[in-house]
Formats: sequence, C-alpha cells, structure tokens
Amino acid sequence: MSEYPGLFDVLVVGGGNAALCAAISAKRTGAKSVLVLEGAPRFYRGGNTRHTRNMRCAHDSATDTLSGPYTEDEFWDDLLRVTGGETDEQLARIMIAESKEMLHWIVEQGVRFQPSLGGTLSLGRTNSFFLGGGRSMLNALYRTAESLGIEVWYDAEVIGLDIADGRFHSARVKIKDQIISIRAASLVAAAGGFEANIDWLKESWGDVAENFLIRGTPYNRGTVLRMLLDKGVQPIGDPTQCHAVAIDARAPKFDGGIITRLDCVVFGIVVNRHAQRFYDEGEDFWPKRYAIWGRLVAQQPDQIAYIVFDASSLKMFMPSLYPPNQAPSIQELAQKLELEPAILLQTVSDFNAAVRPGSFDHTVLDDCRTEGLTPPKTHWARKIEIGPFYAYPVRPGITFTYLGTRVDRDARIQMADGSRAQNMFAAGEIMAGNVLGRGYAAGIGMTIGSVFGRIAGREAAYHAQQ
Repeated sequence: MSEYPGLFDVLVVGGGNAALCAAISAKRTGAKSVLVLEGAPRFYRGGNTRHTRNMRCAHDSATDTLSGPYTEDEFWDDLLRVTGGETDEQLARIMIAESKEMLHWIVEQGVRFQPSLGGTLSLGRTNSFFLGGGRSMLNALYRTAESLGIEVWYDAEVIGLDIADGRFHSARVKIKDQIISIRAASLVAAAGGFEANIDWLKESWGDVAENFLIRGTPYNRGTVLRMLLDKGVQPIGDPTQCHAVAIDARAPKFDGGIITRLDCVVFGIVVNRHAQRFYDEGEDFWPKRYAIWGRLVAQQPDQIAYIVFDASSLKMFMPSLYPPNQAPSIQELAQKLELEPAILLQTVSDFNAAVRPGSFDHTVLDDCRTEGLTPPKTHWARKIEIGPFYAYPVRPGITFTYLGTRVDRDARIQMADGSRAQNMFAAGEIMAGNVLGRGYAAGIGMTIGSVFGRIAGREAAYHAQQ
C-alpha cells in the first residue's frame, strides 16, 4: 500500500447528487483541496441520481418551472403523512426550510429545470423537473466541480477507513491493482445505501429478497456504511424500510431505472398470484403512495403481482419500457399471466359490482369509489369492462435503503456513545433515514441529498480551515 502525498481539506466518498453538492459547497466555502472518490466507472458515475427526474422544494409562489406555491407547512404535512410521523422533526424542518434556497443554489451550479408538468403525476406545483433528467443534472454538477478545481477519481473503491475516537484519519482506496492511503482533514460520506447488496437485504427480509429488483446502481453495496457502523457510528433507521416501488417484473436485476416504473395502479386493480386484490389502489395521489407498492408486493406470494386495467385507461399514464400483456377477455388475460381464469374473472366481477360511479378526475381525490368491497378502492374506481384488457406483471423495485448514519443539524455524524464525530459528515441516502423513517413522496430523496450535501460540504470546509 502506498500513501498519497499531502493532506486534502475535504474527502468526499460517493459520486451522486449529495456528493457533488457537498464537494462544490466545500470548495465554495473555502476548502483549498477537495477530492471526490466515485466507486463506479466514469460512464456509470452518479449512483441513483442518474435515474432521477425531479426534486421537491418548498416555494412561496409560482415560478417559471412550478405552477403554484408549495409552502413549508404543506411540505411538512406531506412528509408527516407519508412517514406516519417517523421522522426527526428538527432535521426534516431544516431540510424543508433549506429547500427553498436550493432551487436557486442548484441553478447557480449549472443545473437547469424544465417547465412544470401536468398529467397523472400531479407534481407540477410541488416538484421541479430537471431539464434532460438526472444525467443532465449530474453532468452540470460535474462540470462545475471540475471548473472549481475539485479532483474526481473514478473506479475508486474505498475498502477501509482509519477512524479512532470519532475522528477520521485516512481512507484506503483500491484503484485498479493499487491500494492507496488518502488523508484528509474532513470526511463527507455520501456513498448511498446498501440496496444492491442482496445478502445484506436478506439479513432482514429473508429469502424473499432474492426476488427484489434493484432500480438503481449495482455499486451501492453499503460498504462505506458498514465500515462506519463498525467503527462506532450511531445507526438510524430500520433495515427493512426503503424506497420500494412496483416495477415491471421483466426489468433487469440492476439499473433498470425510471423507465421500468409503472404509474398505472390508480387506473385499475392489483391482484396477487392467487388473482386476489390486497390493497386500496386509490388511497391517495400516486406521488404520495407509489413508494409503498414495492413493500406491498414483497408481502405477496412469490413477490409478484399484476396491474389489471381495460382499454379506457391505456393512454392515461406514462408507458414503461415493456408493453402490457393484452387479451380480448379477462379469462384469456388470466391464461397469459398464468393465473386461475375463474378466480380473476370473479375478482374483476366483484370489483365492478362494487363500483359507485362519480365524476372521474385523476387530478383530484374524486368521488369514484367502491362500496361493500374489501379492500376498498377509495378514489378513481371505474369498472373494468371495455376490451381489450391489459396487465403488467410487477415485482418490488428497491431504490434505496433507509438504514444509515445518524447526523445532527450540521450533517455531522453522531457516534454510538452519544458524542459528535470530530470531522465526519454525511449526506444523501446514507443518512436519509434521519428524515425518512418509512414511506416516501416523490422527489424527497433528491432534496435530502442536495440540502444535506450543501450543509455537509460547508461544515467540512469550516472544520478543515480550523
């Protein structure tokens, strides 16, 4: 092992949104030398940020890219609702307050947003969509980082951390066949969760995790998180809680991204392997409920389910990469899905009989509902009766995990003995469990990464200067 000469002011481990925001913030705060270690090759840089589309930020009025106001109180209410109160209120409110400025700060770093979107996502007022998506956003941040003189090393896997008494000293990094020791005055951990580590998932989920699909990068294996916890960092969060959506069962095991997600649950019914419904498909707006469906499907036999709908709904949602299964009758559709035709027909017939017509409007919590049916469909219930009939097979798609490192308002890592780490900070998915005890609402992951990345970089730079 060789030692890299000199001492960096700030070492950032990770290469996604949180890491880049931290690196840029550190440099702009006065850090003389900042190094970013990205464990992936350059082409795959950026972790799950590569697959994102938007960020949720509070704002007091409509803008060029947002259709109306989204106050701090409303943001807090939405977060409280999706987490069921399982959130650190102080950190959550800091994130929400800082998110207002983030809309401007992130643009100053070269990121561009597109005009607000309408349609079934219902996010035009609350979420800003990146022009060109996550890759474009990442490319802008990398260009800014490089223009500021921030070093970025790719294929740089951190395999060891020298930490003693809550103080970071150095990192052992494997680059090709070399192992290099890198010293830094401050460390920012922004290396994501452990969702790509199936063995770790199985520790809490059991063998059902073998049927999980990983929506994002295969490089988020939780190596840095595990090392931090082993070195006495205080954990936060439940290892079974995660951002988990229902994605097309035909998606690849890793890196399927946004194009394998399905946003059509609210327009039909969802049945399991036994052709039975198991949850209210119309409970709330899709952006506030889409991230519960991965967990729901994970609890079903063989961890698979099927979204069933008819021709009247086919063009009401954004299509995915794969076409739906199609048949002229429910019985024939069941045969294609390898479900019992008589049971699926009975499930659809019972649903249709329970539908109470109203004024269908997917942009509001409408009055189209079922009556006398368990589970109910609370909104957007329409009879499935117009052929041809369609279905998508879905499996749990894990985006990121919530078990992570506990931090304070300065994004400083907390130790298991109750002390504050002397020079270690965290941002992004590796500390998201502080805000997301469970549940999810669209765009919050990017907000956590950007806000706490900016805070972590700033505080790391302050420490290095001292």
